[in-house]
Amino acid sequence: MENVHLAAEDEDDLYSGYNDYNPTFDSEELDNDIGFQQAVRTSHGRRPPMTAKFPGTAIAARPVGTSYGVESSQGGRLLKARSQMVSSMGRPMTGAVQDGAARPMTAVRAAGYSSTMTRGSTFDPLGQSKGPAPALETKIEDSPEEKIKILEKKVNDLIEESCMAYSRGDQQVALERAKEAGRKERALVRQREQTGTSDHINLDLTYSVLFNLANQYANNDMYQEALNTYSVIVKNKMFSNAGRLKVNMANIYFKQKNFPKAIKFYRMALDQISNAHKEMRIKIMQNIGVVFIKMGQYSDAITSFEHIMSESPNIKSGFNLILCYYAIGDRDRMKKSFQKLISAPLGIDEEDKYIPANDDPKANMVIEAIKNDQLHQMERDRKALAEKYIMTSAKLIAPAIENSFAAGFDWCVDMVKSSQYVELANDLEINKAITYLRQRDFNQAEAVETLKTFEKKDSRVKSAAATNLSFLYFLERDFDQADRYADMAMSADRYNPAALINKGNTVFERQDYEKAAEFYKEALRNDSSCTEGLYNLGLTYKKLGRLDEALDCFLKLHAILRNCPQVMFQLASLYEMLEDPHQAIDWLMQLISVTPTDPQVLAKLGELYDNEGDKSQAFQHYYESFRYFPSNIGVIEWLGAYYIDTQFCEKAIQYFERATLIQPTQVKWQLMVASCYRRSGNYQKALDTYKDIHRKFPENVECLRFLVRLCTDMGLKEVQEYATKLKKVEKMKEIREQRVKSGRESSARGRREGSAGSDSSHSGRGTSTRSERLSAKLRSLPGNNEPYEASAQQNIDASYMDPLGPQMERPKTAAKKRIEEDEFADEELGDDLLPE
Repeated sequence: MENVHLAAEDEDDLYSGYNDYNPTFDSEELDNDIGFQQAVRTSHGRRPPMTAKFPGTAIAARPVGTSYGVESSQGGRLLKARSQMVSSMGRPMTGAVQDGAARPMTAVRAAGYSSTMTRGSTFDPLGQSKGPAPALETKIEDSPEEKIKILEKKVNDLIEESCMAYSRGDQQVALERAKEAGRKERALVRQREQTGTSDHINLDLTYSVLFNLANQYANNDMYQEALNTYSVIVKNKMFSNAGRLKVNMANIYFKQKNFPKAIKFYRMALDQISNAHKEMRIKIMQNIGVVFIKMGQYSDAITSFEHIMSESPNIKSGFNLILCYYAIGDRDRMKKSFQKLISAPLGIDEEDKYIPANDDPKANMVIEAIKNDQLHQMERDRKALAEKYIMTSAKLIAPAIENSFAAGFDWCVDMVKSSQYVELANDLEINKAITYLRQRDFNQAEAVETLKTFEKKDSRVKSAAATNLSFLYFLERDFDQADRYADMAMSADRYNPAALINKGNTVFERQDYEKAAEFYKEALRNDSSCTEGLYNLGLTYKKLGRLDEALDCFLKLHAILRNCPQVMFQLASLYEMLEDPHQAIDWLMQLISVTPTDPQVLAKLGELYDNEGDKSQAFQHYYESFRYFPSNIGVIEWLGAYYIDTQFCEKAIQYFERATLIQPTQVKWQLMVASCYRRSGNYQKALDTYKDIHRKFPENVECLRFLVRLCTDMGLKEVQEYATKLKKVEKMKEIREQRVKSGRESSARGRREGSAGSDSSHSGRGTSTRSERLSAKLRSLPGNNEPYEASAQQNIDASYMDPLGPQMERPKTAAKKRIEEDEFADEELGDDLLPE
């Protein structure tokens, strides 16, 4: 209590004095401190301090420096400090030299200071004056654990290289890397066993190596090796969930068409997958159903697909279910399955999501960004696939579910209209009309009427229907109607390339080639992949004589359609017109590699080789053409003439006899047969042939001349008879020629007198008419080398159409290319005429 101080009432404030401080620490008064300012201005203040050298750090043996002096340990009086540096306030400086001893500075040693620093030493807290730091010690790789780590890293790198090689399409390199990874992994396991660390084997690495190796075996069609590798994984109980790989093994058996084993392994995999993985189980059951379809066990396949459609319905399973019911002919189940198909969810967003709802620029930018992203593209592909399955299903079951195709198709259309695929109903209606046209017993009028019902629909459907109608009328050569509906299709959708092509075709038929070319160009601007437009544009340039531009069109088309026979033929034709037969031959040879049995192409090759003077090659191709089509008169004539030129008249006889069978009214072929007999020395056979010709063509002068000559050479009695007939025929020929000449003169004189009076004019016209009628009648009679039915040859030639000649120069219609293929009508016209 004696240390407790009680404040009296008369004392000052208890908190007084707390703001007092030692003036030595007053930095604000340094400007008024004379000593400090003098030290700053002189070199004395800039001189480095002298370090004291007192040993140790204790204070007992050295005087304590204060601002007033040094207090002696032996007395209480104050002495003046000598030989020591003081601050402006009289305090000795830390580290100052006192009697040659330096004060130790242990408190700042970590900052780089040292108690042995002498005057003049440089400040080097980082120790840079000692030179660069020594190199890091390298790890010792000889240790077993380090070797194992390095080996594991190599194995992982090889697996990654294998996967990357497969992604680039280099399957052979991928397999080699996978094999090398397997060898490294086995070496790693052996090394762990040798070091006694087999308990630390990396099972994940082993699984990765084996799984990748099995995949690469399967990718390289080495199915047995892949099965063996998968078996190693599946049989190893240390690998968790390895049973799922039996799905891969089942897939391999499916590729090998070993369907019973595929079913077995699919079911084994299904048993080892829990119900929590519902999606995977559904996919395996779908595979099981497909295998049953391949095996023809439709009832078992129906069981699988019905389970899928009840648990997790999807488009593919619904389509396969319809196929199964169609195969067994169950009409009612087909209808129910079709309803399930159109009600299966697609799992995609509505298209309204991609339509800007307001004027918010940021929202519109987001919509534009996602409108064509990969997700939206996937949604469009999924929707297009669903529509394709629905269309195919409707065409498949329409004749089977009702008594007629029309009634069945109408039922499908009604079902589609009440589903989420309302827009597909119009396409089904158009497809119905096109299917009518594809049937051999089609009702074209009903198809046309069906298409005409879409004239008042929305622009897209109207354009598609009008395009098809234009195409139909063009095939019927009703070019006015074709032009009308082409205009209607263009007005509904100006960017419809098929409509522009049909319009160009109608203009092409009117021989307005420049305008047709403009329509074809516009179609190509709207759709650069429109091959029909490019082909027709090339034909148009060919008609206009712009051969170089036509050649460019067909070369571009050949780059798109590498194996199109029509394009190759047009290229060969253009090079022939450009007087480059070698290029023409090259293109025809390429065409032969695509269509080796085309007789017209072979005949054209023979003609080009004949023009080049290569008779052997010409004979080879003409002979091949004759083998595939032995009714081509031009080929037969060339082969017969070739054998005559090579002095093998006996071989020429068979060709001219065939020509006689093809054109029995043509006397020249029978004369050639007789001539071959005569040249080969078989005069009796020649005489019999000439007599047979004379019976068929009694006024043929050349036959009578040969009969007279042969009878004279052989000394036969009939020579006088044939000589008399020859004179009569020659006299009749002279009279005929005189009548023709007089008829021409009278007709010319009648035309000159046409400006006279009406009576004389009328008489002149009558004379002219009679003369022209007589002249035409005389001209219809055969000449020396012509039979009576000479006009029949014109009819035969007119009816024969060269499949790679004039027919190919007609412009292709919008769907002509795909119509020539065996596809459904909706795929032919739908791709060209209907937008996606």
